[in-house]
Amino acid sequence: MSVSEPSPLAKHPPGAALHAPAGAGPVPAPVTVSEPAAVTGGVPHAPAPPPRPPAPSGVPDDVPVAGPQPPRRLAGPTGLGTTGVHPWRPGKPTGPDGTAIPGSCPQLVPAPVPTIEPVAVTGGVPHTPAPPPSPRPVRPSSIVEGVQVAGPAAQRLLRGPRGLGTTGARPQPTMTAANPVGNPIPGLYYHPVPEPDPLRVAEVDRRIKAWAIDEIDLYPAEWEEQFDGFFVGRYMVACHPDAPTIDHLMVAARLMVAENAVDDCYCEDHGGSPVGLGGRLLLAHTALDPVHTAAEYQPAWAQSLRSDAPRRAYRSAMTYFLDQASPSQADRYRHDMARLHMGYLAEAAWAQTEYVPEVWEYLAMRQFNNFRPCPTITDTIGGYELPADLHAQPAVQRIIALAGNATTLVNDLYSYTKELASPGKHLNLPVVIAEREGMPEREAYLKAIDIHNDLMHAFEAEVASLTAAHALPNLLRFLRGVAMWVDGNHYWHQTNTYRYSLPDFW
Repeated sequence: MSVSEPSPLAKHPPGAALHAPAGAGPVPAPVTVSEPAAVTGGVPHAPAPPPRPPAPSGVPDDVPVAGPQPPRRLAGPTGLGTTGVHPWRPGKPTGPDGTAIPGSCPQLVPAPVPTIEPVAVTGGVPHTPAPPPSPRPVRPSSIVEGVQVAGPAAQRLLRGPRGLGTTGARPQPTMTAANPVGNPIPGLYYHPVPEPDPLRVAEVDRRIKAWAIDEIDLYPAEWEEQFDGFFVGRYMVACHPDAPTIDHLMVAARLMVAENAVDDCYCEDHGGSPVGLGGRLLLAHTALDPVHTAAEYQPAWAQSLRSDAPRRAYRSAMTYFLDQASPSQADRYRHDMARLHMGYLAEAAWAQTEYVPEVWEYLAMRQFNNFRPCPTITDTIGGYELPADLHAQPAVQRIIALAGNATTLVNDLYSYTKELASPGKHLNLPVVIAEREGMPEREAYLKAIDIHNDLMHAFEAEVASLTAAHALPNLLRFLRGVAMWVDGNHYWHQTNTYRYSLPDFW
């Protein structure tokens, strides 16, 4: 956009309503913003704001399902060597060179979604109401009740075979440690969400595990419980209730899993180290942003993308993303991932020098090392596009930054005890406040809650101001999608008691 051109927001004066472009959905009503609850010691005196009801979601759009578990006989043969005979198999078969075979994935037909008049929601972005969720299906246990299993060898045996074509032969592990309710952090400002559609959750879980094992060989057998304990399906369905099909949800799921693999394997839990991190991240980033170099060296770079699990995950997830995203949406994502990688490097540099940053320095780092790449693809996952000139507007960028910062502090707060129990020193906001401001652990944690709440109130106030001034349907839908991602992200952290537990501060 040239300097002489008016802002795209200026072309539409306050209150001007446009006809919605194709796929933009209904125009939400203006929002009202309630005064934030007074907080003393991190605990609000006023009751939590009402939940934002999500957009309606259907059952898996491409699979006719009768009951929580479709009959096995309809799924076709399973076991060793049967991958190639599944026409419905998730993902894309690849050729000898690792590239996707065109036309190998049939397009899914989304179920019709009823049109519901938008409603005004206090303290956030308008959402459309949804019917009550169905009961969560019970996952079958892989271990016979009452049988004692000891030793890693026995555990590996009971997991079943691994490798290409073995997805159907493996028993489903039972994640008994996960509590479907969980406890929210006292005093934390958030919006409850309804339970995600259990059929969609189950289908995303099935497909993402097949992709991780059969397509990209993401993790060894001993990490399987941790993979299941991430509960990818619940996370993605909660964050993207407006996704039109399972295919759209899978785009977000693969990217999330790939980002987590890079973080674990390069930075943290599974062999990560700050030493040499810059080189590893740069080469991994080329799986998202391809190298264009001399013909002599192009094959070596292409081969490198298959050399480790994080790069295989990035390459495959990005390939699927490009099938749904426009060029500008893809470039937006690459830019946000470069931000993320720069944040990783700042934290790694502090770890190498054993430097504890000032609180403001830590918060600056967390604006880059944060969840931003996830909510900013909400339009791709929703099946529409926010134009690049609108996305680039300073007001929109401020809203995105506030959303990313608030959701990342949710992670700092829920993962606090997990990180304290891990080897080495992990930086998070309560730890930095305690050290830099000389506070006891509890007081530092409660102050971190207040900082999160301030960011959430700022986010909602900015959204209300922008939506009241500029009633552009695709902008309203995008901001609504970001708000739904913020709510779903908190829901996942609260309910994932396999990974997280709260400190004993209350």
